[in-house]
Amino acid sequence: MDPDFAKQQMELMLRGVYLHPSGQMPAYEWNFSDVNPPVHAWATLFLHRTEQGLGREIDLDFLKRAFNKLLLNFTWWVNRKDRFGKNVFEGGFLGLDNIGIFDRSAPLPTGGHLEQADGTAWMALFSQNMGELAVELAVHDRTYEDMVVKFAEHFYYIAAAVNRPGQDGMWDEEDGFYYDLLRLPDGSATRLKVRSMVGLLPLCATTVVEKRQRESIPQAMAQIFERLLRIPELRETIHPTGPGHFGVAERGVLALVNPERLRRILTKMLDENEFLSPYGIRSLSKFHEQHPYVFHVHGQEYRVDYLPAESNTGMFGGNSNWRGPVWMPVNALIIRALLNFYLYYGDNFKIECPTGSGKMMNLFEVSQEIADRLSRIFTRDEHGRRPVYGGSEKFQSDPHWRDHILFYEYFHGDNGAGLGASHQTGWTGLVAKCIQLYGSLDPKRALEVGKGSAFQPGTPGTQKA
Repeated sequence: MDPDFAKQQMELMLRGVYLHPSGQMPAYEWNFSDVNPPVHAWATLFLHRTEQGLGREIDLDFLKRAFNKLLLNFTWWVNRKDRFGKNVFEGGFLGLDNIGIFDRSAPLPTGGHLEQADGTAWMALFSQNMGELAVELAVHDRTYEDMVVKFAEHFYYIAAAVNRPGQDGMWDEEDGFYYDLLRLPDGSATRLKVRSMVGLLPLCATTVVEKRQRESIPQAMAQIFERLLRIPELRETIHPTGPGHFGVAERGVLALVNPERLRRILTKMLDENEFLSPYGIRSLSKFHEQHPYVFHVHGQEYRVDYLPAESNTGMFGGNSNWRGPVWMPVNALIIRALLNFYLYYGDNFKIECPTGSGKMMNLFEVSQEIADRLSRIFTRDEHGRRPVYGGSEKFQSDPHWRDHILFYEYFHGDNGAGLGASHQTGWTGLVAKCIQLYGSLDPKRALEVGKGSAFQPGTPGTQKA
């Protein structure tokens, strides 16, 4: 990674020629007004940690510039995408194209609107990322402590909304999964029970809090704990944290899912008959291969089938598909969440992986299992063939081509073949970071050092690369 080039790219998107005065960022070249996931705060934090790991001096000016512009973007989300001020967010397609039963960027055929599990989870993660950036800045400028409190409160209110109990909530107790909520014009609501990446993203809104981070902002922490004492219901649906609930090395954790829900979601995610492909986590559960989700509106049928390869609809041009294939960026988010949970739990949380196999793993091992499966897309199998090239004999066998790896946009959910654009290095290149990470990161050292260990050069542990 080239930190200087990455910083230029970050600042480019935050300049006034791209960032609207309202705080909105353009989505993509053919529709600036659409909405992509708010990942820029995470990217800023990742870049900051990378520079720290390289031993470089903290670039406070960059952090402040980025934070202040991202504050505008956060405010735009709160003002524009939380329709009724309930801390439940919409956002439209949010990069997941055809994942829903309806086109999420268009008016709904039912009327009403969607309360999106992924949009709300993204805002929870955005709050966590902004809170972490504020902690970093508050060490050098105490005026940012107020921002730590602000974003902690945003997270708690969003968590209470996404975990609202009953039929009006996104969590389905029977299924053990999160779903989008269709809010009809009469105010009634129904869950759209599509088992997709939408329901896994609440898992990704997870950030471990190191003891040193808490100790660096004593006034902010006192205000946060006081607020939770006054409004105890804010703590009821999230993962326990705070005094009496610290994990390994007295770490806290901010997470939308409590331990029981974490286990139930992971049981589905790690089931090879559902999300766990030989090549990573699928965007849609294989359950829908035999059980398509069907919804009827005014005599018209809408349906979601498991489609591991290309899309069967023209939605968003029909040239991408989130109904079964493996996509690298969301797999990276899942790996990040599992590593954060591991720093909190250590070996105190284990789960069967794959589901039904009888093999118990801690969450570091689970994260590495997913990373290994992603890497398997590109490496030769026992027959000397690379899954990424599928049935293309030219790329499989020709000595002039077979070792030139293409970074496809997404991958077949069952056989790992590359699909979509063939030069999508921007996100599929994340597989290189996974290989680097697990080649050098020792889990015991990670528990000792904390989250910074992922960014520091280290000696390879006993884990396989």
